[in-house]
Amino acid sequence: MNKFNEREKSFEKKFQMDQELQFKIQARSNKYLAEYVCSTLKKLEEEKQIYIQEIIKADMEEAGQEDVFRKIKKDFKNASINIEDSEIREQMEKALIRAKQDFK
Repeated sequence: MNKFNEREKSFEKKFQMDQELQFKIQARSNKYLAEYVCSTLKKLEEEKQIYIQEIIKADMEEAGQEDVFRKIKKDFKNASINIEDSEIREQMEKALIRAKQDFK
């Protein structure tokens, strides 16, 4: 019975570590994505830090990345920048790949 408990704790620990890693990757991905948007919108350095926080908050609204996508799409629209959905999604994918590489 003791080995079973140790094994269970081991799986729980691994799950926890995996979840923490996924959270860090997503947060880093959001940062990279925010930096891309800021450069496209020509935001100042001070504004960039605020915008990164806005993206992170948007990501907390619901599971998945659609909340972030909608925020970015709306921000481009408000700035009168016409950008294809596919371009935004491509940048989101690039940011995620870059973030994953950071944690290898």
